[in-house]
Amino acid sequence: MSEVKQEAATVSYMEQLADASIQGQSPLFHADLATVAKSGPKTGGVTFKEEALMGHITLRLNAENADQLKAAEKALGVALPTQPLTSVEKGDVSVRWISPDEWLVIVPGLKTFEVESALHNELSGHYQVVNVSGGWTIYKLSGANVLDVLKKSTIVDVHPSVFPVGKVVSTAFAKSSAIIRRSGESEFELVVRRSFADYLWLWIQDASREFGLVVEA
Repeated sequence: MSEVKQEAATVSYMEQLADASIQGQSPLFHADLATVAKSGPKTGGVTFKEEALMGHITLRLNAENADQLKAAEKALGVALPTQPLTSVEKGDVSVRWISPDEWLVIVPGLKTFEVESALHNELSGHYQVVNVSGGWTIYKLSGANVLDVLKKSTIVDVHPSVFPVGKVVSTAFAKSSAIIRRSGESEFELVVRRSFADYLWLWIQDASREFGLVVEA
């Protein structure tokens, strides 16, 4: 009987982001939020901030594979959330449950390649790691009237009794979509597509008009 030799698979990947010497431009770069924040209202019912130029990595693996879960935890420094619609965060790493075999990992932009490399180095078997940083941005909404704005924008019930801190949903937002995470009692993070970023920024301005909108740089 002939012997069959199996060679380890090789993975090719590269740094996709410019280093700190090159200015990055977020989807709302044209809006000049720094100037808006400086000259705009300082008090209001809703506060908006773009968490610009963060690193976004989609991770897919078998949640029933203990070895893969341990490898991902070693690479990320935090265990993947395996309960549906939950999230975890530790230090500057946050992970959102997207589906039974998919997670969205968010890290500081300049740390993205380091984390991507660590995942490839630790994981084995059938898995997927994709750097999707260029296609997304994060909007942070907070304030006394943040729930009122969300009620105008999505069909998801955002009452604290059913949407506690840490919960994550992927859903329709306005006429686009968003991955919504409750990051505090009166604070939400929206991961939105770059192609709809400007539209959703305009939507949020309009939806917040009656409550007063404060922009943070």
